[in-house]
Amino acid sequence: MAHLPNSESEQSSKLSNSSAESIAFSGLSFHFLTLFPELFLQVLQSSLLGKAQKRGLVSFSLIQLRDFATDPHRTVDDTPYGGGEGMLLKADVLYSAWKSIVDFSACERGKPKPLTVLLSPQGEIFSQKMAEELASYSGIIFICGHYEGVDQRFIDLCVDREVSIGDYVLTGGELPSLVLADAITRLIPGVVGNSRSLTEESLENGLLKYPQYTRPRIFKDLSVPEVLLKGDHSAIAEWRHAQRLERTIKKRPDLLKLRRF
Repeated sequence: MAHLPNSESEQSSKLSNSSAESIAFSGLSFHFLTLFPELFLQVLQSSLLGKAQKRGLVSFSLIQLRDFATDPHRTVDDTPYGGGEGMLLKADVLYSAWKSIVDFSACERGKPKPLTVLLSPQGEIFSQKMAEELASYSGIIFICGHYEGVDQRFIDLCVDREVSIGDYVLTGGELPSLVLADAITRLIPGVVGNSRSLTEESLENGLLKYPQYTRPRIFKDLSVPEVLLKGDHSAIAEWRHAQRLERTIKKRPDLLKLRRF
């Protein structure tokens, strides 16, 4: 199984072994095409993401785009035709990096091709429903754009889906790709210890989560609701459902349109 490199010097060796390792790996493979692989290491090795990788449920690979530049200066961007502000990531560099991941011969034998996702402010807004859909794939390639954008020809040839995490502008696609990877990974069976928690958390079934309490029973004159202390599971379930509805109506009424009755 492909492992996260501990330094940039390990990335080339990891890539050269990725084809052989992927044969034995049956979980969800995430591939990040980026100019800044060092941004990913701490997040992908920590908490649920790190545990999921160690248990063989997911794999993460970081692909440095500069490794696929063809000039001595390892140039990955250039000025746009027709003028304009900023620099664009080059189609040829992106395509070479992308092609290093996609095993076309395996695709011809019936193996699914990884889904290619470009993180872009022009994309569809990411949601829990989309996370559930993407969790069904065996491989996802995240294209982490930078600078002014990406040559449209690469998008036309290789990108299956453009995704945004909100209507605001970030420096690059690295942080959004980590948001997607986290949300998707926790939906994979076996990643979250108690699968019930997935069905009761915020945004599931179009509702926010109910309020929760732990010890002490009274804190600064505020007490835990009595219904939670009596052990009546039916009453607790009814109270929690009512709280979910009340919270959603108050805080996020737009979610009620998405609710699955």
